[in-house]
Amino acid sequence: MPVRLDNHDPDVNLRPGTTKSGIVEHLYQNPEWGYSPRDIEEALDIPHGTATTTLSRLYDDEMVGKTADGYYHALSEREDIRRYVANLDQANRMFGHHRESDALEEPDKQIGAGRSDDEPEAEFESLEDEL
Repeated sequence: MPVRLDNHDPDVNLRPGTTKSGIVEHLYQNPEWGYSPRDIEEALDIPHGTATTTLSRLYDDEMVGKTADGYYHALSEREDIRRYVANLDQANRMFGHHRESDALEEPDKQIGAGRSDDEPEAEFESLEDEL
């Protein structure tokens, strides 16, 4: 997939829709808070092992910070990640909520409702006779 070079940042190795991206998004949308792996697990509904492993990798990659007592948080100096999360948020506001809230409603009148297979056959034969 091509990328726009004017805003491409090779240091931000995140793909929307992944657990890694979801954790980063959650932390950077709430930069004033520190989260334990259990908090992340519950907030994102992911398995405990996935949360701890992904958080550890994000910390090792210097994408998130960690307090001495084990709470993970957004890093104020990672403007590149803040831009990534802001872009995700903007795309979600533009497109994401429509899928959830704009569910198709059942129409009042169904095309062909109450018709049997015999009716179209009879109509077809009538049209053939006219020709």
